[in-house]
Formats: sequence, structure tokens, C-alpha cells
Amino acid sequence: MAEYVTRVNKEKTDAVNKIKEMFQESADYIFTNYRGLSVAQITELRNKLREEETALRVVKNRYAKIALKELEQPEINDILMGPTAVALPKKEAGPAAKILVEFGKENPVEIKGGIINGNVFDVAQMEEFSKLPTRDELIAKLMGTMNAPIQNFVYTLHAVPQKLVRVLQAVADKKNEES
Repeated sequence: MAEYVTRVNKEKTDAVNKIKEMFQESADYIFTNYRGLSVAQITELRNKLREEETALRVVKNRYAKIALKELEQPEINDILMGPTAVALPKKEAGPAAKILVEFGKENPVEIKGGIINGNVFDVAQMEEFSKLPTRDELIAKLMGTMNAPIQNFVYTLHAVPQKLVRVLQAVADKKNEES
């Protein structure tokens, strides 16, 4: 009896390689269920995500599983069920997650989960992740905190001569009244 040999279909291999290339462009992946969205709603969502340099692609679950396995990402078999679209942020995943959560409040799109920095996030964790400040917001807060002592020092140094000028002006005004 002949041994069973699995035949590899070139079209399927090419499709997996294409998904793998898409996944390599991003470090983070946010998986969504897009069932129930109209073409206009998907276009609107893609445009909002595009502003944050994030692509939204519909993927075949089996191909996505193979591509993620080849890229040595964690297994997410429970997330990759049903219709799946994946958001692929080129920079930060936070703004993309925020857009998806906000868009999902008014439209039938729901986050299934994600892979952020190599860690698997479920739906609840993704919603919490979307509430975190972005990297730029954190840097702005840090710079404001670092700037505060210097600003207070400058205001204190500036207050001494300013007070002296006010006292001198008050003395001058009093002498003008007396004369």
C-alpha cells in the first residue's frame, strides 16, 4: 500500500505567504468580527484606521493560523473563528484599538482579541488597552512633569524683581500724590 502524501496547493501557499507578509509589517494584531457591517461602514472604519496608519484586512482563519505559526506568534485558535478582519497598526496599537472600540459602540463590529507585543489579549483586555494613553500622550505628560520644577523656579526668580518694581512704583505714586 502506498504512503499518504499531502499535496500542497500553490494558490493556498501563496495566500499564506501573502498573509505572512502583511503580518510582518506590524508587530501587533487586533482581530475583529466584521459580520453585519455594510460596505459603507467598512469603508468608514478603514478610513478612520488609515488616519492612524493602520490597515484593516479580511483574512481566512486557517491561513492566518498557519502564518502566525510560521512567524512564531502565540496560538489564538479560539479567536480565529467566524468572519475575521485583522487591524495591522504600523506604529502603535492603542489608537487603533480605541477606534475599533468607539466604532463598535455604534456599529456591529466587535473586537475578538489581539496579539500585542507577543502577548495574547482577550476582549476585555483589549477594551482596557484601548483606554490607556498613547505613547505621545505619555511623553507629553512626562515632559510637563519634568518642566514643572524649572517653571516654578523661573516664576520665583521673576517674582522678586517684579515685586521690587511694584514697591518702587507704589513709592513713586505716593510721592506724586504728596507733591
